[in-house]
Amino acid sequence: MIRIGWGVRMRPMTENELFDSFVNATDDELRVAAAPHDFPLVEWDHTDFLAWPDPHARGRGYIAAEVDGAVAAIVLRRAQGGSGVHPSFCNLCRTMQPGNQVALFTARKAGEEGRHGNSVGTYICSDMSCHENVRLAMPLAPNEYRASVDMKIDNTARRVRDFVAQIVRNE
Repeated sequence: MIRIGWGVRMRPMTENELFDSFVNATDDELRVAAAPHDFPLVEWDHTDFLAWPDPHARGRGYIAAEVDGAVAAIVLRRAQGGSGVHPSFCNLCRTMQPGNQVALFTARKAGEEGRHGNSVGTYICSDMSCHENVRLAMPLAPNEYRASVDMKIDNTARRVRDFVAQIVRNE
């Protein structure tokens, strides 16, 4: 983990290291998992976490973040249905989006709790673009919290790490 300013940045890693860091994936899920399409181009100096939808399996996504000094990656499943009518709020980047652009994602917990079917869920931008959303100079909606861009980045990264930690630590 690298600390720059207020924020915490991920250390550079290889694709193999990324796939070795999954904490809640089954062997079958790992066999079909795909790294982000732009993984070779990741600018690690500006990367707080990785979040990406699976390009081959609609409804599946991944998040990787540093927890307790090590990268932990999780597999997420997108819930079916949802509201396309009302604006929705992403719990990670705290941006208001049209209803069809935010979805409930759940992740099976790591270890014994996950084997018993326990999971954690939260509402996330459907395209998993939270990392980019908080870097926009202007808020996405007039009623959003107008914090500095750096503060939005750091708070989003902290919420992502906290969410991943719930999966890792069985909290």
